[in-house]
Amino acid sequence: MNVKIFSALADPNRFGIVELLREESLPVGIIAERLKLSQPQTSKHLRVLAEAGLVQVEPSANKRIYQLRTVPLQELETWLQTYRRLWEEKFDNLDDYLQQLQQVDNNKDHKE
Repeated sequence: MNVKIFSALADPNRFGIVELLREESLPVGIIAERLKLSQPQTSKHLRVLAEAGLVQVEPSANKRIYQLRTVPLQELETWLQTYRRLWEEKFDNLDDYLQQLQQVDNNKDHKE
């Protein structure tokens, strides 16, 4: 798993940019305006996101339009899936254990 992706998404402003770009491709000025950031701050965050492979830029006349790249997010989903299976197994084991306890408790009630 690419650590740069986690590092990039850990910052609330960069996460906000990703959330905005999930809806539509946007130029840096609109991203800055919506997140109430300066344009230089926004450009810096976009550079980090681009280095992590999360966004790509498309030149359009005199603007640079940023769009979300889904491949790194799919890689993240695949990586998280391994942990999801692990937790589901642990929850299944807990559920089995709780059912056993309930049966023991029910057996005690019937004997009394």
